[in-house]
Amino acid sequence: VQMYVPAHFELSDYQKAAEIIDGYNFALLVTNDGQSVQASHLPFLLERGMGSKGRLCAHMARPNPQWRDFAGMAAAGREALVIFQGPHAYVSPKFYGPSPAVPTWNYLAVHVYGYPRALEAPDAVRRSLERLVEHQEAGRDDPWSLASQTDDFLSRMQRGIVAFEIEITRIEAKAKLGQNHPLEKRKGAAKALAASDDPMAKAVSQLMTDGLAAG
Repeated sequence: VQMYVPAHFELSDYQKAAEIIDGYNFALLVTNDGQSVQASHLPFLLERGMGSKGRLCAHMARPNPQWRDFAGMAAAGREALVIFQGPHAYVSPKFYGPSPAVPTWNYLAVHVYGYPRALEAPDAVRRSLERLVEHQEAGRDDPWSLASQTDDFLSRMQRGIVAFEIEITRIEAKAKLGQNHPLEKRKGAAKALAASDDPMAKAVSQLMTDGLAAG
């Protein structure tokens, strides 16, 4: 599996790709056991310091059969794919001014590949859940924590899920923000998107404006 990434849209900076993963961490896990493809929408946590490219942590409901793909995929050398989707917006040809253009879509996307491994030890599962909860609850005035729950409740909860980790083998990141157009056209498109009532369009405008300012 490979994402189509023209050179002018390639985002090769790992830290920028990691920021997209952090900011838009509800992603799509895709696995293939060699006969069928399965997909689940899950929140992920990126741990940067683990392995050469980092590690993703997540969990799914135990009745979800997708986790049963993991061991066979690893044995066959078949990577899982996790798709992170950032802001995206429609771009009208009119946004670029009077010269010819075509309708398009601007967006951010990061594809992460690796071999998922289910965690078996209860302590390892607990630590994984703690890290995920701490990440999601960070910044709240009265954060919820696993420590506030009874051991009986947590044990029953853990039996109902499968925690897993994916050591990242490769990352493909794409920032399609009009880089194939002249500077003045890109400024016009960014301005038009900024005037939209759609928060996504405004977010794409900001990304385009940041890119213009950077280069």
